[in-house]
Amino acid sequence: MEHSHHIQNLIAEGEHQQLDFKFEITDARRIARTLVAFANTDGGRLLIGVKDNGAIAGMRSDEEYYMVESAAKMYCKPPVDFDLKEWTVNGKTVLEIIIPKSIRKPHYAAHKDGKWMVYIRVADQNLLANRILLKVWEKEKLPKGVFLKFTDTEKMLLDYLEANKTITLSKFHRMAGISRIHAENILVKFILLHTIRINFTTQNIFYSLAETKNSA
Repeated sequence: MEHSHHIQNLIAEGEHQQLDFKFEITDARRIARTLVAFANTDGGRLLIGVKDNGAIAGMRSDEEYYMVESAAKMYCKPPVDFDLKEWTVNGKTVLEIIIPKSIRKPHYAAHKDGKWMVYIRVADQNLLANRILLKVWEKEKLPKGVFLKFTDTEKMLLDYLEANKTITLSKFHRMAGISRIHAENILVKFILLHTIRINFTTQNIFYSLAETKNSA
């Protein structure tokens, strides 16, 4: 199918939260990380046969489609749904794998050591989710609302964030003199109430006040 403008327009965007390039697929487990990261976040597209710099190399082998299929079914738990489109650009074949945002998250990806890990997509990176995000997802599925007992600890956290912008879980539980689990549960409730947001980077995970409609 020749619609080179579609693929070239996507490539022009560069890799981002909903777009990833893969020159080739040689490891189904590694591709499973990208599939679950997209499914667990905002969905996305995976272009196979495109180098990181956007150069179109084309698919190396028909086996690559089957590796995506096995990654989605065997190395993602629960399996990740995807649609596939095949494009021809300047005589080269590019596979477009379209992964919708999942309502069945969290999806786990298999590691070679036998562990199953949860990934999310942040900018152009696949990052490991933490226990707080997993708890938020778990509680979002429950029909009952969130009950937060507002004590001095909760007030101290909000006051600290107002003054210092960000905090880590470790700093919060040490500063408040509470257990790590207790600190996690407080952060989970504030996230569910859209008062605090969780921020993932390649170096750290931190928490900040959620932006309000009136903020600049």
